[in-house]
Amino acid sequence: MHRPTFVPVPPFDLVVFGATGDLSQRKLFPSLLHRFLDGQIPENSRIIGAARTPMDTEAFRKVVQENQSKFAPGVCVDEAQCSEFLKHLHYVTLDAMAPASEWAALKQELANGRDNVRIFYLATAPSLFVPVAQRLGETKLATPKSRIVLEKPIGRDLASAREINDGVGAVFDEDRIFRIDHYLGKETVQNLLVLRFANMLVEPIWSRQTIDHVQITVAEEIGVEGRGDYYDKSGALRDMVQNHIMQLLCLTAAEAPNSMDADAIRTEKIKVLSALKHFDARDVVTKTVRGQYRAGLVDGKPAPSYTEEIGRPSRTETYVAIKAEIENWRWAGVPFYLRTGKRLAKRRSEIVVQFKTPPVLIFGEEELPNRLVLRLQPDEGVNLWLNMKEPGPGGLYVKAAPLNLSFADEFVVRYPDAYERLLMDVVRGNLSLFMRRDEVEAAWKWADNLLAAWDEAGGDPKPYAAGSTGPEAAANLMDRDRRTWWDPE
Repeated sequence: MHRPTFVPVPPFDLVVFGATGDLSQRKLFPSLLHRFLDGQIPENSRIIGAARTPMDTEAFRKVVQENQSKFAPGVCVDEAQCSEFLKHLHYVTLDAMAPASEWAALKQELANGRDNVRIFYLATAPSLFVPVAQRLGETKLATPKSRIVLEKPIGRDLASAREINDGVGAVFDEDRIFRIDHYLGKETVQNLLVLRFANMLVEPIWSRQTIDHVQITVAEEIGVEGRGDYYDKSGALRDMVQNHIMQLLCLTAAEAPNSMDADAIRTEKIKVLSALKHFDARDVVTKTVRGQYRAGLVDGKPAPSYTEEIGRPSRTETYVAIKAEIENWRWAGVPFYLRTGKRLAKRRSEIVVQFKTPPVLIFGEEELPNRLVLRLQPDEGVNLWLNMKEPGPGGLYVKAAPLNLSFADEFVVRYPDAYERLLMDVVRGNLSLFMRRDEVEAAWKWADNLLAAWDEAGGDPKPYAAGSTGPEAAANLMDRDRRTWWDPE
């Protein structure tokens, strides 16, 4: 059956707060350009940038155009088409903290928006989420058809997350709040749901009966890259584990939803978060590792230590490894090993589901456990590692070999960046790939418990060299369980 490559969306007005910032220029505007070039942005849609930097619309278009060349090189083969995209862009100089009386320019810009879907994207610091929402309410810019998009992190703990949810929720109903985590827009993450619930071959073996353990890795080669002030107040747990990694864990472990309705999916994720075992000061010594990178070599080039990068001493973790446990019938006794870090040997994000070994090794010790590896980056795809006979006329030798599905090879058309999918889902009003309020708060409740246990246990982060695979203590965490991290060459 033929399916359209791209599903049309209704006309929309998108206001991007923080339009001159790194996220907007690096991700949002290139994503919107791709959607425009594929014919998915209706002609009478408008994209309005709002930021404190004084400039007019023409100057803003020039800034976006220059950054498109930098962050989306080679996209604008047809200059005429790219010029047409720029005509959709407008700009308003606005301090988000200014009183409602100073929002007249934005109100005027939106005044002739016909009946378009109205979206407010807050690519700003979380401290601005509530003030901006309040101004949108006071100026009556938040119409019944309006939607608001909040970038992660939603707060820095449970209390601040509730404060944001309460403040934004006073202006926008829950079904008009889109809490974005771009990992949920990745093709492999969406394919995880299809793999599990559209293949009868997979679901019966997706439990403690056949799975030995699960590993979730999000490794970065880069350091804090000029984000030192933010990162030093957050650390790896708040920056990556509480949001990205928790979402991957939930989709890996969730029960089948009754339908693909947004709330049906999100309710199953909440059940996973609620079943996560909490920690105490004794647990964190044996079940978690905090690390911080020292000077080393990344891709053969010298890399400074974390404290050198931020210019001061710090006990903030840049690496975390956790043995998480889900206390329910499907997953009891199956550890979920989570790890993330900066300045590691390779940039990669993947989920590894390792199955149990056969009860009797009739072919000898060569038999390795089967693994299902879902790669999110740098190249999205799926590998299923099976034991096969190695070809040859000699004896019977077993070798683990992958059945490989590379999205880039299998699907020759370009597959969209995560933000492209998520932005269009906001326009459609599809909340499936966005976090619900109770989901965010449940993840923070678990993270707050771990942070408190770390504080009680005390101790400094374990050092590891930039360009390595992380602290030795992380390997020891697996060794104690007679397991090893999946670190392919």
